[in-house]
Amino acid sequence: MTRWRHVRLAVAALVAGSALAACGETASESGHDDDHGGAEVSGPRLVVTTDDGLLVLERDTLEPVKTLPAEGFVRVNAAGDARHVFVSTEEGFRLLDTGVEAEAHGDHAHYRTKGEPAFGETYEAAEPGHVTISDGRTVLFGDGDGSIRVLDSEDPTKVVETTETPDPHHGVAVNLGGDLMHTEGTADARSTVVLRDGVDGDEEARTDDCPGVHGEATAADGRAVVGCEDGVVVVDHGTITKVSSPDAYGRIGNQAGSPESSVVLGDYKVDADAELERPERISLIDTETAKLRLVDLGTSYTFRSLGRGPAGEALVLGTDGALHVIDPVTGKVADRIVVIDPWQEPLDWQRPRPTLEVDGDTAWVTEPGASTVHEVDLAAGRVTRSVELPGVPNEIVSAGAH
Repeated sequence: MTRWRHVRLAVAALVAGSALAACGETASESGHDDDHGGAEVSGPRLVVTTDDGLLVLERDTLEPVKTLPAEGFVRVNAAGDARHVFVSTEEGFRLLDTGVEAEAHGDHAHYRTKGEPAFGETYEAAEPGHVTISDGRTVLFGDGDGSIRVLDSEDPTKVVETTETPDPHHGVAVNLGGDLMHTEGTADARSTVVLRDGVDGDEEARTDDCPGVHGEATAADGRAVVGCEDGVVVVDHGTITKVSSPDAYGRIGNQAGSPESSVVLGDYKVDADAELERPERISLIDTETAKLRLVDLGTSYTFRSLGRGPAGEALVLGTDGALHVIDPVTGKVADRIVVIDPWQEPLDWQRPRPTLEVDGDTAWVTEPGASTVHEVDLAAGRVTRSVELPGVPNEIVSAGAH
């Protein structure tokens, strides 16, 4: 048994034991109606996009709870409260209530149904882009207008603050312990990362040395990473440090972080002229030491292949059909969980491809070719459930993932 398998089993046992002890109930007692109103369910619901609309799935069965209409290509992101999901549409960020509410109970939460899944208000934004969740704040970035909207993660219907960047661009913003980190640029070029003391506060740090700036991820101890075409920049409590790639063009445009690890997982591409590069190496960026390591997986992957496990494991869904579990400290592949058949990335980035979503010790992998979603127990290292869906899955998100 690998080191990370030991860690996963220990985490799973600890969580299960503490939850049962605190609640004074057994697993067989869940799923009942009680005086809190609504049936108790196993956890936050999932939302899947298809050509026909949005599927809201029950977490414990993966069966559809409701289908909601959605026109055109839409994207989905968790909103931060384990209940809502943001759906990116032509009008902006539309709030979707999945119909399950989290109720704090000691060191964990109970989940109860609260009505039917339904759409709520829309936060208008031209070309809605990245949604980030950190330190109790959910931040929405509008690419087409440079708008930044800061929400209360516990109640994403509540707007806390708003601001905007000097020019519209494909960017991102994130709350870091009350500081606001955001990108700056134009529709033609972007290379700037700025850190401010809050939305309207003084500028604390800035760098213009991040060409093609794209994506972000937060790590342990309040640090963050933003991707560049030649490496990353690490934001660390008021400072911004460039970490260069070993190649002149070494693009790290998609990242996944974990509060359990100082290391951020990133992709890694080296061909600036490729119509579609299918990389086989991933990057591991240590935000504490500002060091970058490359790991050869021996299989390609896509921007929807990256995730993190409950103990900080780096997870990559390969085109070989396996979920690769990587020790972020050593860079060693500690486990390989076969989930689906081998596949190839489509040329059009909006076309469905297998997608990885992780929430706690459970991962879900979509298989568009079979119209199926698979549930993976990360502690056990195996597929535990596979369900065929009434549509071809594209994106998938757990309302509890952030």
